[in-house]
Amino acid sequence: MALRLDVFLSSPKIGYKFPSRFEPVLPIRRSSIASSRRVNYLRRGKIPFTKIECSAEAGAGDETLGTVQEKSVSVVLLAGGKGKRMGANMPKQYLPLLGKPIALYSFHTFSQMIEVKEIVVVCDPSYRDVFEDTSDELPIALKFALPGKERQDSVFSGFQVIDGESELVCIHDSARPLVTSGDIKKVLKDAWLTGAAVLGVPVKATIKEANNESYVVRTLDRKSLWEMQTPQVIKPDLLKNGFDLVHREGLEVTDDVSIVEHLKYPVYITEGSYTNIKVTTPDDLLLAERILKIGA
Repeated sequence: MALRLDVFLSSPKIGYKFPSRFEPVLPIRRSSIASSRRVNYLRRGKIPFTKIECSAEAGAGDETLGTVQEKSVSVVLLAGGKGKRMGANMPKQYLPLLGKPIALYSFHTFSQMIEVKEIVVVCDPSYRDVFEDTSDELPIALKFALPGKERQDSVFSGFQVIDGESELVCIHDSARPLVTSGDIKKVLKDAWLTGAAVLGVPVKATIKEANNESYVVRTLDRKSLWEMQTPQVIKPDLLKNGFDLVHREGLEVTDDVSIVEHLKYPVYITEGSYTNIKVTTPDDLLLAERILKIGA
């Protein structure tokens, strides 16, 4: 039996809370095989536990379980950043990557997915034509929103114009051009099952914490560390409750699922691909070109 977390909407303060008869035991248990990962919750009573099945596990007994419906997803594509580290005369997401603007790679990937009903591009109005010039060929609705001062403001701006009937909000950074439809489908399914999910990859490098004088404080255990990517996918009601809390308490967040974390709601990590890089520097641009040429 798969547990639907989104039915437990109880606390008016944070919006989401587990009922008292459930309590988390090891919120995320992972193995090297993404399809076998699961979240176990201890249930007091006759039934020893109930599990949430994610990714390839979902639907083993019911083909409709975890199925993201056609035209049920609103994509918020963030394309309003300045990209100062690139040192170019335009924002990095509009630089050509093998002759095509970086932002259009993920834009076209999302537009060809049957789950997507619309793409809300958050960008400066002067760059709308980059997307409008290709919109006649696309089977989805195209909308625009103005970017905000901070990332969370831009996400909120895009969230305000999504279709009210959408079942998932999929937030993606347009500076990640190489995300695959396969990884997107996995994170959409996990968000549908759990309420909130994010693509991520296990950290490969050794990470050390340092003090203000640059001396090592400790070495972190990389077995428990994950590098977050996008898309980050959240159910609309959950995202709304998160924004209500963030605005009410004046909180600042650095990524989208952090909004949900402030609700004390569990966020599932869907294992993605190391090729889903963010193009931030000239070296990143060269790497993205090489990945595309190898995959061609």
